Amino acid sequence: SDAVIGQIIALAGDLLAQRPKADVAGIGIGAPGPLDPKAGIVIAPPTLAGWHDVPLIDILGKHFGLPVRLENDANAAALGEWRFGAGQGTASLVFVTVSTGIGGGVVADGHIYHGRRGLAAEIGHMTITGEGDRCFCGAVGCFEAVASGTALGRRATALTAPGDGSLLRRLSANGDVSARHVVEAARAGDISALELIEAEAKWLGIGFTNLLHLYSPDLIVMGGGLANGFDLLAPTIRATVEQRAMPAYRDVPIVPAQLGDRAGLIGAASLILWEGEPGAPLAMAQDEDNKDGRTERVAGREAIHR
Repeated sequence: SDAVIGQIIALAGDLLAQRPKADVAGIGIGAPGPLDPKAGIVIAPPTLAGWHDVPLIDILGKHFGLPVRLENDANAAALGEWRFGAGQGTASLVFVTVSTGIGGGVVADGHIYHGRRGLAAEIGHMTITGEGDRCFCGAVGCFEAVASGTALGRRATALTAPGDGSLLRRLSANGDVSARHVVEAARAGDISALELIEAEAKWLGIGFTNLLHLYSPDLIVMGGGLANGFDLLAPTIRATVEQRAMPAYRDVPIVPAQLGDRAGLIGAASLILWEGEPGAPLAMAQDEDNKDGRTERVAGREAIHR
């Protein structure tokens, strides 16, 4: 962890050197989970080897002498989309990032939903089948193990072979096929790629149906690298939700993220600029019911756009 923290300090120091310290309100961090945002501790993220109960807020706060806020990176992205992207005007959303893995964040009634120790919304580790490849967490049937971009690429690689002349292998230069190659081939009308996209969309639709039933959000926002193929995935995602969701949940919009890979950065910045303590309302304003009966924190939202 020391090497990574050293890089963070160096990069932050470079940015601070470009501006007088008086202009800097604090440091917002979006980091891989699991983590505890209240304690400011990164617990043991699988993607950061050697990180175990690292007190990141204390380390950076003492070094820079600035307020520091820590949030799960998917929660930070959810916050970014809620404030400035696809979720503007809603009181609740579920953000799902589908890329190398699957992660997510939930804004519910104007709060990031943290759960115990900030560990809520590990969306990628919902069990959605009793079969399939083993997830890195050790379980079988995790949403991430069957529906991530990595899983899609793995299925495409198994379906083809180096030198077989398929478009998928030509796009991958006869190496392993990635989700990006599948999307590119599907846009070119490749039958195998289109079938892979349909199967992927069905898995996503099953997972999204679970999220609708669990959280009843105003909308679901899909981000991550695979969102670049959202237009190809959306019809089957929607058909799967229509088939599997209870009627009251079927009209919830499922939309692509608007902020791309900046969502987490924007959300992390807003932790400092507009948020209170973890678990506090996301805007300091009175709750009001809009014309659709959804509760919004209107004054806070208006202040952001002035």
